[in-house]
Amino acid sequence: MTGNPPIARLTRAELLREIGLSPLWQLRPQPTVAVTRHVTPARPPAESIPEAREDLARRPPSTPVAAPAAARPVAIARMGWDELRQSVAGCSACALCQGRKQAVLGVGDASADWLFVGEGPGAEEDARGEPFVGPAGKLLDAMLAAIDLRRGEDVYIANAVKCRPPNNRTPEVAEISACAPYLKRQIALLQPRLIVLLGRAAAHAVLGNVGPLGALRGKPFEYPASECNGRRIPVVVTYHPAYLLRTLPDKAKAWEDLCRARALMRMEKASAAESPVGPAGPLAP
Repeated sequence: MTGNPPIARLTRAELLREIGLSPLWQLRPQPTVAVTRHVTPARPPAESIPEAREDLARRPPSTPVAAPAAARPVAIARMGWDELRQSVAGCSACALCQGRKQAVLGVGDASADWLFVGEGPGAEEDARGEPFVGPAGKLLDAMLAAIDLRRGEDVYIANAVKCRPPNNRTPEVAEISACAPYLKRQIALLQPRLIVLLGRAAAHAVLGNVGPLGALRGKPFEYPASECNGRRIPVVVTYHPAYLLRTLPDKAKAWEDLCRARALMRMEKASAAESPVGPAGPLAP
C-alpha cells in the first residue's frame, strides 16, 4: 500500500497570487526625518506691561454670550397657556417654520381628562390653525363618539410637532425633539388622566424610540410621574386616523385600543374617587 503523494507547499507570494492579491506590494524603508523643536520664550502677561494695560482699559466690554440651547426647555417649562401659544407662533427651532402658514398648538378643553396626540398639522390644519380638521379629523371625531366623547368636551387634541411637515410627511426625529418641550408643557398644564397616542411620531414624542407601532399596541405604558406633578398617567398607543383611512382592516384594531382606553379611564376615575388626595395627587393645589 502506497502513501499519499506529498502536498506542495506554496510560498506566501504564490498563495496571494492564487487568491487574486498579487502583485505583492512592499513598503520601502522610509528615511528618518529629524524634528526640530522651536521653543518660544515665555512672554510676560499683558497686564504687567504698561502699554498693554492701557490698551485693555480702552477696549469695550465683551458681548454677552447667547444662552445655551438647554435654556429653551427651562423657559418653556415655566410658561402658561398664553405664553405657550405666543412662543409656538413665533418658534423657529427647526426648519419646519420656513414652510408653515401658522403653527398649531392644539385645541380643546384646558382641563380635559383625555389627551389625544397626533403627528403634525396637514394642509388644512396649517390653513385653519386647528389640529385634525381634514378627513382624518372627521374619522377622529367618529372614534371619539364611539366611546362617548366629543371634541372640546373633556378632550384636548395636540400634535407631536406644531408646524406642517412638507408634503404631509412623517415628522423627523430632530423636528420631534425641537417640539418636545412644547408637548411636555402642554401635558404638565393639562394634567390629563389618560393619554392616547395616534401614530408612530406621537409614540416617539412621548415614549421615545421604543419600537414599531404595531408592537406597542396593547402594551401598558405610563407617562413619568416626575413630569406631571408626581402622578403617573396611563398611555395607550393606537393607529393614526390618516393611516386607518388607507388601511381599513386595521380599524378593528383601533377600536380594540379605544375600548381599552375607555376601560383604563374608568379605572382611573374610580381610583381617584376612592383616594382622599384627589385626581391630581397630593401636590395639587
